[in-house]
Amino acid sequence: MSNMAREILAFILTTSGWVLVSSTLPTDYWKVSSIDGTVITTATFWSNLWKTCVTDSTGVSNCKDFPSMLALDGYIQVCRGLMIAAVCLGFFASIFALIGMKCTKIGGPDQTKARIVCLSGITFMCTGLCSLSACSLYAHRITSEFFDPMFVAQKYELGAALFIGWAGSTLCILGGALFCLSLSDGMSSNNSPYPSDRRAFVNSGASLMSRAMPQSQSSHTRRPPPEYSGTSKHFDKNAYV
Repeated sequence: MSNMAREILAFILTTSGWVLVSSTLPTDYWKVSSIDGTVITTATFWSNLWKTCVTDSTGVSNCKDFPSMLALDGYIQVCRGLMIAAVCLGFFASIFALIGMKCTKIGGPDQTKARIVCLSGITFMCTGLCSLSACSLYAHRITSEFFDPMFVAQKYELGAALFIGWAGSTLCILGGALFCLSLSDGMSSNNSPYPSDRRAFVNSGASLMSRAMPQSQSSHTRRPPPEYSGTSKHFDKNAYV
């Protein structure tokens, strides 16, 4: 796979992952629980990072926002901070990727663009790690309360937002790793003893050969045989007597 194709694939993966991570922030179902009747579900309780709600069997929802940020549980505050940081880091990483990719005309020479793309890959990996940590922390709290026999309050299960966040985090980490490989390719191409452009190499070699050809031809040309301007003398047999 060429370097440009790998960068395009990494950009698709990371952008898709960032969109998924961003969509989990306002998603309702981070944790969900239901009360079942004999025939139908009588009520569904669900909660996210911003509010807690209950939906009855008729589809009417009653929500209550968290009253105070300072009065929240610590894990909700940490998850909020990590998800907001993931969204911001993904935004700046997308800008770095557009500047550093080889298919764009901005960013400077190839070595500089490779460094910018590597920075974008590291930022995308930080995005995935932040989102992964937030979703895992929230899921750990849900599972610990669910399997705790001493916990008597309403027990919840994992919501759809957590699985979306895990999927987006995985895509961001994989795409960021592919972006980081561009740095090694860019440095190896610049440190190669041969020029990267073969046409320039061929043209330079042809120009050197064209300059050397007249000298070599002049050195290997044969000298013409000497011409004797004097008339040849004819001697007869009496000349030796």
